[in-house]
Amino acid sequence: MLQDENPPMNGPSVSQTPPSSPAQLLERARALAGYSLGELATLAGVAIPRDLRRDKGWVGMLLELYLGASAGSKPEQDFPDLGIELKTIPIDAAGKPLETTFVCVAPLTGNSGITWESSHVRHKLQCVLWVPVEGERAIPLAERRVGAPLLWRPDEEEEERLRRDWEELMDMIVLGKVERITARHGEVMQIRPKAANSRALTEAVGERGEPIMTLPRGFYLKKNFTAAILARHFLI
Repeated sequence: MLQDENPPMNGPSVSQTPPSSPAQLLERARALAGYSLGELATLAGVAIPRDLRRDKGWVGMLLELYLGASAGSKPEQDFPDLGIELKTIPIDAAGKPLETTFVCVAPLTGNSGITWESSHVRHKLQCVLWVPVEGERAIPLAERRVGAPLLWRPDEEEEERLRRDWEELMDMIVLGKVERITARHGEVMQIRPKAANSRALTEAVGERGEPIMTLPRGFYLKKNFTAAILARHFLI
């Protein structure tokens, strides 16, 4: 999954233009494999944070510079013209995910008539460029290397599992049970609070249909799901 040789420092270049095809995007991502985050940051003239506690999106932002992502913080795929989302995934020495993967913010109001087919989750996951990155804390951030990429579309079984979890979780939100949802709900996808602090509240629906204030929530893919994707592709 990770290239062992030190790649030449005159390798990848920061790309200003979005990729014109999935093949070109995959080619750009493959050119990054084996480089350390420090090497890529230096080539791009980007400052390296001490750690990721206050800069959780830094790795993704760095790779977007090389891959030509255009969406920024807009609520669409990172490569909207290609319908592809970029997801970096921290892995351990055995190639297994170290944490869950954020998909998108969970809508807590205005959900009448929404279906899996029209959901933001399905839109985000219809095609994903997974880029594994060494993530063990013992490795300094600058020395962590980028792995070989994987372009993934959910097969019928994967989509069905995602759909079942989405419908269960959205039913709980619509029925006013958002505060009863725990990380144990869902087989392959979960909903968890997503907020910088406990004062960042948003509106939701209570169990009697009344408006309540609660922490924002996000959809996350569980590690068992992403581990299976990586294992199947890389034959781990």
